[in-house]
Amino acid sequence: MSIPSWRAALKDPDPSDPLTDLLAKYTPEMAAAARAILDKMRARLPGAVELVYDNYNALVVGFGPSERSSDTVFSIAIYPGRINLVFLRGARLPDPDHLLTGSGRSARHIPLMGPSMLDAPAVRTLMEHALKHAAHPFDPTQPRRTIIRSISTKQRPRRPR
Repeated sequence: MSIPSWRAALKDPDPSDPLTDLLAKYTPEMAAAARAILDKMRARLPGAVELVYDNYNALVVGFGPSERSSDTVFSIAIYPGRINLVFLRGARLPDPDHLLTGSGRSARHIPLMGPSMLDAPAVRTLMEHALKHAAHPFDPTQPRRTIIRSISTKQRPRRPR
């Protein structure tokens, strides 16, 4: 029986990652899946600025080319029992496979069953379209930066009861 690749993240979270303490609020399995998904996003978006919001409902990590939240193209929203890939301007994207869910004016999301979903051709195509239509391009020569924008004092429990 093979062990999913994200299970490796259960053993040794990077203590220098500013998200380590925030992810520690989740079950070890959810934290490991989130780490694996974030690692894939970081590899796919070199030079991204990560804007972190630990809100009432979820931990959200936005990926954009600058520190301006309005430039954010994608977010990873981590809830106690699920993780979503959010396309901030997803309502405008062509979605022939009907992967995007939601009914907001601009944002749409894809529920991620694991990090391998980010490698699915239809998801990769959606991400490429989103990047192509972003207001500003990502600069892969820039170092990745993680900025904690807010941590809500009042939060829902991050682990199921």
